[in-house]
Amino acid sequence: MEGKTRNALLLGAGFLMGTIGVKALTSEHAKRVYVQGVAAGLQAKSYYEDVVEQAKAEVDDIVAEASYLSSAKADAGAKAGAAAEPVAESAAEVEAGEKASA
Repeated sequence: MEGKTRNALLLGAGFLMGTIGVKALTSEHAKRVYVQGVAAGLQAKSYYEDVVEQAKAEVDDIVAEASYLSSAKADAGAKAGAAAEPVAESAAEVEAGEKASA
């Protein structure tokens, strides 16, 4: 009998706590707290989205500048290579001329 009474009391206490919990969660004061919490969360989300957008813009600027520098170096290398080829050809011609005159 003692076990049944204890179980019945626990069941009643659980039901009572559940009822009180539902009343507390659906009260006007609780709803104001929920609204304030959600509003704070939305503000934080907006702030972090702005931070992420700024970071993306900075990364895009860095990538664009790096691409520009890379293409500028490639163009400079191609111009240097084009200028070096005639010099190499003229050096080969000089050697050929020296061999022919010898």
